Amino acid sequence: MNYVDLHVHSTASDGSLTPREVVAQARAQGLRAIALTDHDTIDGLGEALAAGAELELEVIPGIEISAAHEPGSMHILGYFINHGSARLDEQLRVLKQARADRNPQIVANLQKLGMAITMAEVEAVSGGGQVGRPHIAQVLVQKGYVADFQTAFEKYIGNHGPAYVNKFRFAPRDALAMITEAGGLASLAHPFTLEYSSTGHLRSILIQLRDWGLAGLEVYYPEHAPERQAAYKKLALEMGLLMTGGSDFHGSIKPEITMGRVGPNLYLPYELVEKMKARLVR
Repeated sequence: MNYVDLHVHSTASDGSLTPREVVAQARAQGLRAIALTDHDTIDGLGEALAAGAELELEVIPGIEISAAHEPGSMHILGYFINHGSARLDEQLRVLKQARADRNPQIVANLQKLGMAITMAEVEAVSGGGQVGRPHIAQVLVQKGYVADFQTAFEKYIGNHGPAYVNKFRFAPRDALAMITEAGGLASLAHPFTLEYSSTGHLRSILIQLRDWGLAGLEVYYPEHAPERQAAYKKLALEMGLLMTGGSDFHGSIKPEITMGRVGPNLYLPYELVEKMKARLVR
């Protein structure tokens, strides 16, 4: 197999497998390369890169940064970043603290809604990585308050839920600068979550982001229906943006997702990585 997955998470953020386990699973599935793109952290990259070298799987050091955006949400993927950058580590510590400040507030709101959950329970399911809303959702599922993760977000802790608490995010321009200053390429993840009003509106957002350093667009994603994928591909070609894609693998957190697969019988060729490397050289 000559396939890749450019959107993968581990226990360093909100996945269920350790970075090494992620690499081992990718190798067992015959993938040629993966990008570890944990949320707002690079803590898992050292372990993943070491495992990649040992197991002969190419690991692209990456990240997924949450940027400020209304309505909806904006996530920016970074690829080939220098994970030893002291400046990047300093900036990410701000985001880590923002998550740490928010989580107890969400738990307190859920307690007010009658749900007997504690921060200790949430931390226990995090696997030692930074705690986030998916871990809170996991506890809600385990304790029978909701049937699944999607319901937890839709009913309680999603952006419009009664237990939701906002947190600090860098402005898109600053998030893009974090990636480019660390030597990486930035790609906009799952564009539909921007909740744009039209294709023209999305194009205007992409133009601004491109002016600030955006290099790619996540065209291939499990929730992109064929017509949406075609629209994103057209935009990427028109705007000179790299086409990226990935499964958004989280292990057992999202059991319906298979690493390496971005649609029914759809897998991504290594050619995407080659084009990214060519852009870096240029």
